[in-house]
Amino acid sequence: MLLTDHDPVETQEWIDALRSVVHYQGVERARFLLSKLRDEARLTGAMPAFVATTPYMNTIRPDREEKAQWNRDLEHRIRSKIRWNAVAMILRANKESSELGGHIASFQSSALLYDIGFNHFWHAPSEGHGGDLLYVQGHVSPGIYARAFVEGRLTEAQLVSYRQESDGKGIPSYPHPWLMPEFWQFPTVSMGLGPLMAIYQARFLKYLDGRGIANTANRKVWGFLGDGECDEPETLGSISLAGREKLDNLIFVINCNLQRLDGPVRGNGKIIQELESVFRGAGWNVIKVIWGSAWDKLFAKDADGILLARMEECVDGQYQDFKSKNGAYVREHFFNSPQLKALVADLSDDEVWKLSRGGHDPFKVYAAYAAAVKHTNQPTVILAKTVKGYGMGESGEGQMIAHQAKKMTQDALTQFRDRFDIPVPDDKVADLPFLTLSDDEAAYLKERRGALGGYLPARRRKSTPLAPPPLETFQRLLGSTGEREISTTMAFVQMLGTLLRDKAIGKFIVPIVPDESRTFGMEGMFRQLGIYSAVGQLYKPQDADQLMYYREDKAGQVLQEGINEAGAMSSWMAAATSYSTNDVPMIPFYIYYSMFGFQRFGDLAWAAGDMRCRGFLLGGTAGRTTLNGEGLQHEDGHSHVLASTIPNCVSYDPTFAYEVVIIIRDGIRRMYQEQQDVYYYVTLMNENYQHPALPAGAEEGIVKGLYLLKAGAGTKGPRVQLMGSGTILREVIAAADLLRDDWSVESDIWSATSFNELRRDGMSVERWNLLHPTQPRRRSHVEASLEGHAGPVIAATDYMRNYAEQIRRHVPRRFEVLGTDGFGRSDYRASLRRFFEVNRHYVALAALKALADDGQVKPDTVAQAIARYGIDAERIDPWKT
Repeated sequence: MLLTDHDPVETQEWIDALRSVVHYQGVERARFLLSKLRDEARLTGAMPAFVATTPYMNTIRPDREEKAQWNRDLEHRIRSKIRWNAVAMILRANKESSELGGHIASFQSSALLYDIGFNHFWHAPSEGHGGDLLYVQGHVSPGIYARAFVEGRLTEAQLVSYRQESDGKGIPSYPHPWLMPEFWQFPTVSMGLGPLMAIYQARFLKYLDGRGIANTANRKVWGFLGDGECDEPETLGSISLAGREKLDNLIFVINCNLQRLDGPVRGNGKIIQELESVFRGAGWNVIKVIWGSAWDKLFAKDADGILLARMEECVDGQYQDFKSKNGAYVREHFFNSPQLKALVADLSDDEVWKLSRGGHDPFKVYAAYAAAVKHTNQPTVILAKTVKGYGMGESGEGQMIAHQAKKMTQDALTQFRDRFDIPVPDDKVADLPFLTLSDDEAAYLKERRGALGGYLPARRRKSTPLAPPPLETFQRLLGSTGEREISTTMAFVQMLGTLLRDKAIGKFIVPIVPDESRTFGMEGMFRQLGIYSAVGQLYKPQDADQLMYYREDKAGQVLQEGINEAGAMSSWMAAATSYSTNDVPMIPFYIYYSMFGFQRFGDLAWAAGDMRCRGFLLGGTAGRTTLNGEGLQHEDGHSHVLASTIPNCVSYDPTFAYEVVIIIRDGIRRMYQEQQDVYYYVTLMNENYQHPALPAGAEEGIVKGLYLLKAGAGTKGPRVQLMGSGTILREVIAAADLLRDDWSVESDIWSATSFNELRRDGMSVERWNLLHPTQPRRRSHVEASLEGHAGPVIAATDYMRNYAEQIRRHVPRRFEVLGTDGFGRSDYRASLRRFFEVNRHYVALAALKALADDGQVKPDTVAQAIARYGIDAERIDPWKT
């Protein structure tokens, strides 16, 4: 790098030439010439060092700003009332106590960013437009409610009941579709998830368009986030995908108020410059909105560039400090040289203070949005500099405590009112009245939203119903496999193939895999369906000469996300909510290693429940003893326990092919025909074995979670009830043989397809009995099923004991549970099941011990079994080793 200019005259000639091109031929011509020079510099080896950032000023020059057609005065008045109502909501909710909480500062910093979008850019679904999708920053929800109130979409009673939801009349703290199913589209307050979901939502719109299922060409996805939120790995983790796939339907608006929850985001640096470099490097179009219009005159006067140099010099910690003080302080400490002071010599301290940041200037924000929606071939990020707690004065403006502020002093409230010309008289300020719009304001707002198709946010609850194919369609999987051995994964893939060929619903199915299609036997879909790619396939695949070659296609049906479970889950969520966001129900099947499911993307799984997703998650190689060679970090013994924590996640652990068919078909019925807001988690194994035929009348029990697979032959002597699921059901079946042949004990064998569903049924029955003491007592499915079947109950699964323990209170007799608590490890399946004490010998032993405790066999019988089966009674507990 040259440190000294050896020929200033030549340098100035180059600069003058560039300025002349810009002046006479425009910026685009200048960019073209510079790009040609850059190419030449690469060829000659004279390329300068890469510079990831542009100067610390607005990206769009004043003379290139698109001008709005608006009534600025009316918009300011409306926005001011919305600001006030947002503050009033929080303060009124916390008058008696701060127990309810709430956030004031975030919306006050971004009120204008939302206002410009709502008034001029964001389309609601209409006949000519599918509607834009908004990922609203979670902490600004009071401002969105305040706007909906002046629009007449929310009542004063709802605002008064902010964060008081138990009676069903209030409104939630943050965007929650579960709690406001016709209002909020996406849950975003778990920071980092909103940006991640927005990226994959934008990509899914392209997918639908590419496959010809929906015309999404004119739709945009707007993701709002904070600069502090960008520290979450999920926030920036997939921005390269957006750049790589040229998602020009995606716009991020980052509210850069320079402040986290407790302090500056980059006190010693510049978060806007840092984010610019990250997004530019990922292939995004970056628009910086740093300074308001009042600064333009100062820049025009600054012939020597000293103002920009000072802006580059200051770090964010200083900028936060400046905006927490006043105009005199800014004059003294920002304009800290004679030359800088001369720039503002004709401005009063009040005018210096009103040198606003770009995110608070309607002209600058409008110009940025207008440029973003017109930009093609790249996603756009708008970095808008704002002040946290803007307008809150001594109660939080630009202060460290801004995020936690739940109250404002009387003086601060009065100053807030005066600053935004809010029509509240002095004697009413403390009452915090909710403001409505005047006739002209209401008419203007209605006209603006009418021009954009209607009000937002708004959510669709129902779409076109889809019915599952008739049961006989899957006859091959309902019958016995005979001597042939298959896995439940193979059964699922065969069923999926049948569904994909179905004329009614096949095109709506979205197969999703991270990067192991071949592991799950799905590579046949590469050629048959194609893997979705925005550009098709620009190369000849290495395996082109093979039957099942790797084929990418613009109309591909398979979404293969790479080694990226969070991204794949986000794609699944986009597909699983397509009925709502696109009025096109899609049926996503996302299959993955079960250990890398709820444990890895658990926060997204919870959000999926909140946003009323409908679809199937398939946990492959499930259980702690089935993925025998992979070891501790790969073996899943707890995904069903985690699934049980999500209220509308319906989970199953099937053993046989016919169970898989009945469960998935019932899921399609519930989610797509009846349009229930649930989603399914089904575990699958990679262990091959023979599968019996569907027992007559078993369908209802399979869906409810328990059915009698095989009744014991005898009616006299000791008897036990053996329950199992997944791969361990086969050990339970083998244990019944041991009990009969070795100990003359008969067993009834039960397939427990879902202990989670049995628990939920039991809780529902218990609640009904509690609240209806004079009515005949109801029985849970477990209790009703076990009636007439004598003996203690023994349950064994490939999961932690508390998975089956959930139904203990619903089993009206002795209940023993075996499970795989502890860390997994590598070994043969038989060795692992012996190690975790869930194999046939331990099931038989547990049954004999339960019979002994009930006095039906002698304790010596249990001791004999321990010796007979070679069980080490003194070994360390497996969950402790």
